[in-house]
Amino acid sequence: MALKVLSALDSAKTQLYHFKAIIIAGMGLFTDAYDLFCIPPIMILIGRVYYDKEVDKYRVPPGVVSTMVAIALLGTAIGQVVFGRLGDQIGRRRVYGTALLIMVVSSLACGFSICRKRGCVLASLGLFRFALGLGIGGDYPLSAVIMSEFANKTTRGAFIAAVFSMQGFGILAASTVTMVVCAIFDRLSKVSPSAATPDEADIAWRLILMLGAIPAALTFYWRMMMPETARYTALVAQNVPQAARDVQKVLEVPMSEITEENPVPLNPPTYPLFSKQFFHRHGRDLLACSCTWFLLDIVFYSSNLFQSQIYEHYLPNRDKVNAYKDAFAVAKFQAIVAACSTIPGYWFTVYFIDVVGRVRIQAIGFLCMALVYLAIGIPYEIHWKNNTNAGFMVLYGLTFFFANFGPNTTTFIVPAELFPAKFRTTCHGISGAAGKVGAIIGSVGFLWASHKDEKSYPDAIGMTASLILLAGVCLAGMVVTLLFTRETMGRSLEENENDQDGPGELRLGSRYSSWNEAGAA
Repeated sequence: MALKVLSALDSAKTQLYHFKAIIIAGMGLFTDAYDLFCIPPIMILIGRVYYDKEVDKYRVPPGVVSTMVAIALLGTAIGQVVFGRLGDQIGRRRVYGTALLIMVVSSLACGFSICRKRGCVLASLGLFRFALGLGIGGDYPLSAVIMSEFANKTTRGAFIAAVFSMQGFGILAASTVTMVVCAIFDRLSKVSPSAATPDEADIAWRLILMLGAIPAALTFYWRMMMPETARYTALVAQNVPQAARDVQKVLEVPMSEITEENPVPLNPPTYPLFSKQFFHRHGRDLLACSCTWFLLDIVFYSSNLFQSQIYEHYLPNRDKVNAYKDAFAVAKFQAIVAACSTIPGYWFTVYFIDVVGRVRIQAIGFLCMALVYLAIGIPYEIHWKNNTNAGFMVLYGLTFFFANFGPNTTTFIVPAELFPAKFRTTCHGISGAAGKVGAIIGSVGFLWASHKDEKSYPDAIGMTASLILLAGVCLAGMVVTLLFTRETMGRSLEENENDQDGPGELRLGSRYSSWNEAGAA
């Protein structure tokens, strides 16, 4: 027999608080995307300021770029595991504000990177980006699970996808802020392309980083005012009356409908995390979530492979523009890609996720990404390398569209729906951390592997082989999705709480039938 308060959550109509929760929970993802996508133009400004006397003038060495990317991703992976575990042990709400506070302080600290010497600046920037990664990592499992536990089962996928879609607006905000800051500094300095980079450029990139902290800081108060989720309070803390009071505060539900007259004894899972019984019941689900997120992030974060090739044809020669115009052009390009492919992909998922289902969207997304990578990779040397025309731009945009209308969003959603409340943020954090390991491989390993015959890079396999390999990774993701990922559309989260049945033939069969279930729905 289900608790009234939890049944009320599953059947509640969409209300104002749901949209408020989307904004509050989404600000962490907004900050994550802002930080990631403001780095390319910031690296250009840093190159102009600190590498103006190098042989490869104005260009930050690839080793430095790789380190800056990897150290933030490493912090994110650690934050996902640590905060995910804390979210299950002491409550989602109690650590939610802490994760956001770390993000805000670290974003500001990145702008105040110590001193003006190159080595000192880069070392301190790397340190603060690691701390920023910790906060961002903590926000992933907490935001996804909090939204899933507040949502009803009919539109739960759309709500979680809407939280994740804030990444798209973070990308657009990063590009817009960068363009505005660079335009203002350019107009005030009036520096010519042939002149030395002015000292003010060292302020510009710091300002861009610090401005990213403002939206997250504005939501800190509202995060602290959020009640603990009723599912955690009832199922983990075992305080059903408090869960009813918390639901009554935020949703328009009469207290009489959610108060238990004769409280039923709860039977939450009694086995500990990583026990034999845990792996027997949830090991396959955890493996599926971790593997698909790992494979997805290898591909998603390797999008940097294309950027240097596109920049050569669509951006101005850096010797003919000053530092501000150089960074402005990169930010403008990122804004166009975000508006035309990234954000539409997110919102296609919001619309279709509770109609088509998670498994089908994820599998089709992986398949379409594989086809696009093959379309770019196979004829790359003979056609695309020196001919990045509108056709290439369309294919490039499709990689982002099908990632977001596909596995980039669904891998965030599914771990928040598959596990018991006692382990939910922990398992989401583990899955996300596996993804960030893939992200390091994609953003660093494939970046180096693709640059063949370039003096700044060691011997590599080249772009064609790298792209075909990425297509293979996408196909592997599709296979794992179809064989092992269970469909969660329309399921109550409380179905995960049953401590009686093992993952026998019925549960295993449901995985294999998930594609058909999604289609039938």
